[in-house]
Amino acid sequence: MKTILNWKEYIMGGAADKQLIVLYGDALAQKKARLIALLDDFAKAYGEDREVMIFSVPGRSELAGNHTDHNHGCVIAGSIDLDIIAVASPRKDGVMHVQSEGFDELIVTPDMTYADDPARFGTSHALVAGMANGFVESGYAVGGFDAMATSDVLRGSGLSSSAAYEVMIGTILNHLYNNGGIDAITIAKLSQRAENVFFGKPCGLMDQCACAVGGIIAIDFADPTAPVVEAVPFDLTAAGYALCIVDTGGNHADLTPDYAAVPAEMKSVAAALGKTVLRETDKAAVLANIAQLRESCGDRAVLRALHFLAENERVAEMLAALKDNRTDDYFAGVLASGRSSFCYLQNVYTTVNVKEQGLSLALCLCESLPVAAFRVHGGGFAGTIQAYVASDYVEQFRQAQDAVFGEGACRVLHIRTVGAVRLEE
Repeated sequence: MKTILNWKEYIMGGAADKQLIVLYGDALAQKKARLIALLDDFAKAYGEDREVMIFSVPGRSELAGNHTDHNHGCVIAGSIDLDIIAVASPRKDGVMHVQSEGFDELIVTPDMTYADDPARFGTSHALVAGMANGFVESGYAVGGFDAMATSDVLRGSGLSSSAAYEVMIGTILNHLYNNGGIDAITIAKLSQRAENVFFGKPCGLMDQCACAVGGIIAIDFADPTAPVVEAVPFDLTAAGYALCIVDTGGNHADLTPDYAAVPAEMKSVAAALGKTVLRETDKAAVLANIAQLRESCGDRAVLRALHFLAENERVAEMLAALKDNRTDDYFAGVLASGRSSFCYLQNVYTTVNVKEQGLSLALCLCESLPVAAFRVHGGGFAGTIQAYVASDYVEQFRQAQDAVFGEGACRVLHIRTVGAVRLEE
């Protein structure tokens, strides 16, 4: 490990440029300044004489498969060039200190990692404790550390800030105490477990896989204990399009029940058909039993089940289109996915607060703008939409959305080719 001073000389002298270009592209001045500022913040908080490691974990964008992963379906996702960066150094007492920019320092002691605690559900403490617990339960080494982190992955934006955070903690433990020997998929699984068991949110595994693995990937969750991950060699920028994410600024308070109801209702339909998850059944079975399913599960559950079954087939079609560089066919799949999410999955706004429908409005605006395709992004209910915009029209699109949702609401993203990494020395 290098000292903070050595790292600053290394970065400013250009020795890290090759790796930084892979992460961020050619515009490095701002990224270098961000790293130097984080090193300085660590020095102020934990001592300038410490030897440290530097880590980067990307956010992710779901490209296909809206709410399919938790029922063992298929998805396409891509890591993006917004990330969490962290500076970390081991400590001997087993206590984990994490200070994120804009938040108070959190401290997780070893006794907090022994079991989940409902009193900590929904907190960052729970995610850190859950990651440490998962490492121990899996036979990996854990230990204390001091970490300083900063993130430009927008919270509540559908870019998976929580998954990136979990993967960051796992990556720190992996390199500080396990010589970096734990593979990305295992880190992703442990991250999902931390969120499910310790954080109290029944999420799928897509977000964590995309953040940990990197690039555009197709994931088949037929066996969630051994997801099949396939790299997809498609360059959206070379095809002439930008991936735009519009943050509508919705309120995410108390939306966990909305998110939790989606997999629960889907699984209720599967259970009524004698199955565990919807991947084990098909559309014909649902339609053949639809009267009974309406009675036992409710109409919304049936609609969400039909969304899943159509969406899972659509992912395969969209994957084939990307592999064949059939961009128009891929965009047709994006539009069809968006319609299905709005009409049948029903995750564009929460019924708890029908006056707030920023996602609906943003999608409506896309109808009158030069956009190739658009859809709800991520979990839904509040947050962001996703739009594919030809390079010549990006500025027009950005200005139109920013005029409604505020300056900086529209973010123009690029697909990052690598996942969670430790900066090489």
